[in-house]
This record gives sequence, structure tokens and C-alpha cells, in this order.
Amino acid sequence: GRSLIRGLESERLLEEARQAWATAFAAFGAAGPTAFFGAMAVLPLFGFPISPFSLAAGPLFGASLGTPVVLLCGITAIAANLTLSYWLARRALRPLLARVVERLGYRLPAASGEDATGLIILVRVTPGPPFFVQNYLLGLADVPFGRYLGWSVLVQGAFGTGVMLFGDALAQGRGRVAFLAAGLLFGLVFATRM
Repeated sequence: GRSLIRGLESERLLEEARQAWATAFAAFGAAGPTAFFGAMAVLPLFGFPISPFSLAAGPLFGASLGTPVVLLCGITAIAANLTLSYWLARRALRPLLARVVERLGYRLPAASGEDATGLIILVRVTPGPPFFVQNYLLGLADVPFGRYLGWSVLVQGAFGTGVMLFGDALAQGRGRVAFLAAGLLFGLVFATRM
């Protein structure tokens, strides 16, 4: 009896969460692509996951803008978020974060040269840390901005492209494209595991 009640409660909570997501993204969609992709660039700075934006971009704007433009806007939003995150970690939040880290008995990391490139790739392909945490960690590690942005856009842009294509294909009922997009995502995950 209790497990059935818990199961029903879980289903109800899940359905409420789906409805909340649908309402939020319907509002973003109604506000237009500038508001949507602007929110995609800014909200992950505060811990909001970027993947729901990537999934919703195609269904919301694929028909009106076209898939290539949606992908370009999505990757541009990712690049803008990466840039803002880096600036926050290196400049605006650095004094506060440095004090917190020092109080915990640690030093802020510093990476340079080939170590920086390896660190960027490692952080980007390691499963687990959320997107915004990865961004702030790399900014705090003083990795060179050009390398940070280039490698991060390459890795995150590839994943974002796969998710945007997958979401668009699902919304349009194009099973073959959804299958190819899922294959791209699985291939990227497999490559990062290697």
C-alpha cells in the first residue's frame, strides 16, 4: 500500500515538473528567439541546466528559423555563457572565491601551457560536474581564455548540437534524424570515455 502511494506521489511530482518545464519554455518561446537564446546564455551562470534549452530550441524555433540558424544561435548562446562564466570566475567572483578556498585550507589552482589544454579537455569530458561548475573551475584555474573558449565551444558545441538536433527531430516526429542525433551523442560520450 505505501509503496503504491509513494509511486503515485512520485508520478504526480514528475508530471508537475513536466508541466512547469512546458510552461516555462512556452513562455520563452512566446517571447521569441532573442529572449530564449539570451536566457540560454545567462541562466546557466546561476546553475540552471543548459540541456533543457538545447532540447527545446529546435521544437520552439526550428520551423520559423530553420535548423541551421537554431544550431548557430544555440552555439552562440553557449559561447556567450562560457565567456561570461570565465569573466565572473576570473574577475568579479575571484576575490570572494579565493577567500572561501583559502579558509578551507586550499589554494586556487593555476594551469598554464599544455597543462591548461589537458585540464580544459579533462574537465569538459569528465561526466558529473554540471556545466556551470566546469566553467567556473576552469576560470578559477587561470587557463588562457582563447584555449578555454576554443576547446569548450568545440566540446560543448558538439554535445549541444546533438541535443538540439535530437529535440528538433523528436518534436517533428522524424525518427531517422532523432536516431542519427542520438548516435552522435552516444558517439561523443564513447569518445570522451576513451
